This record gives sequence, C-alpha cells and structure tokens, in this order.
Amino acid sequence: MKKIWVGILAILAIGLAASFTPKTVHAESNPSSVSAIKKRGTLKVAVFGDLSPYGYLDAKGNNQGYDIYLAKRLAKDLLGDETKIQFTVVNAEERVDALKSNKVDLVLANFTKTPERKRVVDFASPYMKVGIGVVSPKNAEITKAKQLNDKKLIVTKGTTAETYFTKKYPDVNLEKYESKSQQFQALTDGRAQALADDNTYLYAWTKENPDYTVGIKEVGEVSTINPGIKKGNKSLLKWVNKDIKKLNKEGFFEKAYNETLKPFFGEDVKPSDVIITKTN
Repeated sequence: MKKIWVGILAILAIGLAASFTPKTVHAESNPSSVSAIKKRGTLKVAVFGDLSPYGYLDAKGNNQGYDIYLAKRLAKDLLGDETKIQFTVVNAEERVDALKSNKVDLVLANFTKTPERKRVVDFASPYMKVGIGVVSPKNAEITKAKQLNDKKLIVTKGTTAETYFTKKYPDVNLEKYESKSQQFQALTDGRAQALADDNTYLYAWTKENPDYTVGIKEVGEVSTINPGIKKGNKSLLKWVNKDIKKLNKEGFFEKAYNETLKPFFGEDVKPSDVIITKTN
C-alpha cells in the first residue's frame, strides 16, 4: 500500500510541475510576425474604402489613396513586390477588432494614436499629423465649438471627434454614423448643423463641396496618424518603425503627398501641414 501511495504522489508531483511550467511562445505562433508574413507571402492590411483621398475604392473597385500608397510600399519592402498585399476594408469601429482577431497584420486606416487606443494596440512611428475640424454650410457657418451647444453635430463612431466632443462638450447632441459616406450624406441632407472629423480630409471634402466650409480648422490637440499593430507583435512593430525611418530619409512621404493628396487639397494646404518628415 505504501508503494502505491508513493507512486500516486510521484505522478501527482509530475503533473503539478508540468502545469506550472511556463510555456514558451515561439514567433512562429504569431500569424502576423515578420517571419509568418514572409512565409505566407502576403501582407494583410486594413484600410478605409470610403475616405477619399486616404483610403477609397475607385470606379473600378480598386483601392486608392495615401494609406494605400504607403501600404503598397511596405509590402514591396517586406516581400519584394507591392502586389503581395491583401486589403480588408473596415469602418472606424472595426479597426481594433481586425487586429485582435488576426484578420489583418496592420491597420492603415487613418488611425489616430490616442492614450485609450494605446492600451489595446501598438502604434508604429507616425506618418501624418491631424487635428479635429468642424465643417458646416457656408450660409450657416460654425466658427466656435460653443456654438454647437444644444445643436446636432455629426460624427463617425469610434473616431477621435466622437471622443473629444463627448468629453469636452456634453451639451452638443451627437449624431453618430457607422461610415464616412453615411456621415457626409447626413450633412448634405441637412440632418445636423455641422460635422466634426479629421481636418485634413475635411479640407479635401470641401474642395468637392464648395457650399460648405471648415469654419473650425482645429479644436483640441493635434494628433498623429500611425500604423496600428496587434498588441505585443514586437517583430512587426520593429520592422515597420525601421522602414518608416528609411522612407523618411528618402523623401517618400512628400512624394506620396504629391501623388495622392495634393490633387485633392490644392495649393491651400502645404505638405508640412499634413505629413511628418522626421521620425526618431
């Protein structure tokens, strides 16, 4: 009987030791690590499909815009071919979940870096800067945020504009929409007095809609737009930071601006107003 108990105790000890032995997480188990992406041969990127000129679908259904231009270059630098890329169109609220679920390797969907998002996403070095602007009809221009108290303001769900006005201006009635196209349609339909979003593409939108003006060019702090990467994906974060530094040195982002943004902004906006040309 004594020998039996000794045997049982030995088996239990081995089981307990195994249960407390830390498991080693190998890079191969991360489907979005640099090695995994190279093995797969395709870079998976989340982008917008309705946010001209940053990420949109052209008449032929092809992805176009500033974010797309950058995504293709990253694919070329990582995999040797800019066509080795798979775009997934998302809305603002889907960006974090797309990373968490491993649906994409990184997000290039006009992703503003915020303290709240930093808790759930790793952000690579910035490639653009942006502030919140407010657009309204020229014949009823909104020039100060306090004018919006007790009025309706359109925002897209999951954006910095929604967060800012919720916290700073609780008396403003927010009309929230799922996508950029929906929010701009709501504004032109007259469902609210104004719309708040990133000032850079409000400038572009008013070029195509001259009856509207960006009466508030900047409210709140100036933020940066960064590639979003799944929390803890150190290999991809390190690689993207290194590549962005290289792209800055060769003047890539000014070229990208001239190719994709300048035709929409015209001469009123300078490249230095939008792009970041130095990265630590």
